[in-house]
Amino acid sequence: MYVVRPVELADIAALEALAAVTMPGVHTLPKTRDKIAEAVERSLASFAAHVDIPSEESYLFVLESLDTKSLVGTAAIYASAGSNGTYFSFRNDVIQQVSRDLNISHSVHALTLCSELTACSQLSSFYVAEQEQGGPEAALLSRARLLYAVLAQQRFGDRFFVPLAGITDAAGGSPFWDALGRKFFQMDFLDAERVIGGARNRTLIVELMPHYPVYVPLLPGDAQAAMGQIHPSGELAFNLLTAEGFEADDYIDIFDGGPILQANKNALRTFNGAMRRRVETAAPERAAVPRVSYAVAAASEQNFRAVVADCAPVEAGGSVSLSLDVQEALQIAEGDTVICVRL
Repeated sequence: MYVVRPVELADIAALEALAAVTMPGVHTLPKTRDKIAEAVERSLASFAAHVDIPSEESYLFVLESLDTKSLVGTAAIYASAGSNGTYFSFRNDVIQQVSRDLNISHSVHALTLCSELTACSQLSSFYVAEQEQGGPEAALLSRARLLYAVLAQQRFGDRFFVPLAGITDAAGGSPFWDALGRKFFQMDFLDAERVIGGARNRTLIVELMPHYPVYVPLLPGDAQAAMGQIHPSGELAFNLLTAEGFEADDYIDIFDGGPILQANKNALRTFNGAMRRRVETAAPERAAVPRVSYAVAAASEQNFRAVVADCAPVEAGGSVSLSLDVQEALQIAEGDTVICVRL
């Protein structure tokens, strides 16, 4: 059995091992032990804080195998993107151009630097070990962090977005960056990600990025082809997020041109489908009873845990029947309240 829970100080060594896995842009854990420890401590403080308005909080979750006591995945939510400044992205625009004298009218695809995602809640750091990617564990991890957002809505914004890694070559180069960003920053893509990208350095972007529309037809073909395309390592996250209700048409990343998925919370399956239910202990299993898979979480902000449970369909206004091992994994008992959503 697998459980999604908030990160703990005891997880730092395991996170360091996960961070060593090469996952360009998708797995965005810090690479050094000190930075990982800072992220863990920041998450612990965020979970413990009383929050009325989302600000600088960040919530880091881990996917743990209860059988092996090992961590096999991570996921995070930043409560308010750009809380220390501004979150920049490129917005996909269409500019209409008309000449009555020549009787010509056409549309031009353009990219406009914008800060519209600032203060939205950002999903990040999604990673699942390869051996778990084919099972329900990946869906649980992706869904669990949103279940926490349903449970603690005052901690997050009304809109969520997720930047996914764009196309890069074997050496880490980005055709989109080479065609656009390099012209203004005069550095390689990996150097730009290190110097600018991690902190989304507002001052450098304001000073150097073009503030006028960039006409896409003027970019080289390989850069145009890379726009909105995901790195192969991001396909699992992309599929889970689009099935959740996220859309990828409006924004792209200013560095590698990767897609930025976004949605209002009311358009997401987890927010629409989440149910609070009282727990009852499941009766001995009978073959004729249909079973449905749910992501089930303890309805506690301070002791949040989530698992996959196969149980009888949850009826409107009814309770949810959970086995004793599921109750034990969630650290709950019969009569407690859980929040669940169908996988």
